[in-house]
Amino acid sequence: MSLQLPTYSRVKMNMFGVGRIMADSNGPQKDWYSILSANPSDDIQEIKQKYQKLILVFHPDKQRPGLSGGEAEHLLQKFIDVDQAWKILSDERSRKEYDLQLRACELKQSWPVDAHVTLDEMNWNADTECYTYSCRCGGEFILDQEDIQEAETVVCCDSCSLSIEVQKVT
Repeated sequence: MSLQLPTYSRVKMNMFGVGRIMADSNGPQKDWYSILSANPSDDIQEIKQKYQKLILVFHPDKQRPGLSGGEAEHLLQKFIDVDQAWKILSDERSRKEYDLQLRACELKQSWPVDAHVTLDEMNWNADTECYTYSCRCGGEFILDQEDIQEAETVVCCDSCSLSIEVQKVT
C-alpha cells in the first residue's frame, strides 16, 4: 500500500533517487514536524515517542465529557493532524519527499539557487533519457525529460546540498 502525500508542491524522485523540485511550488501548508513537536533531525524513535504521547492526549475516547462542540471539533482535528503527521514522517520514502518539499519552500523563500542554467547548457544522455549537469562537488544535477515542460525547475545535486535552477529556452 502506498501512502499518498498531500500535494503541496511538485516533488518527485527520479530513477537515481535524486529530488526534483518544481519551481512553482508553494510549499507545505502544514508543518508535520511542529505538529509532533519534532525536528527534521530527530530519528524515527524520537518521532514515534512524540507521536504516541500526542495521540493519547488528543484521542477522541480520552476527552472529558461535556466538551463544547467547537472544542471537541478542534481536538478531533488535532488528533487527525497528529495521525497524518505520523503517517508521513514514519514512512522513509514519504518523509524524504516531505523534506524535499520543505527544502523547495526554503529555496523559494530565502535562499537563492547556486546557479542558473539553461537547458541548452545541460548534457542529454540518450541511455537514461535525462539531462545532466556537473556539480562542482563532482556529483550531477539530473533532470528527467518529462520535467522540461516547466519553464523553470530547481534541481538538487545527487551528492551535495547545492541546487540549480534550470530554465527552458523558448
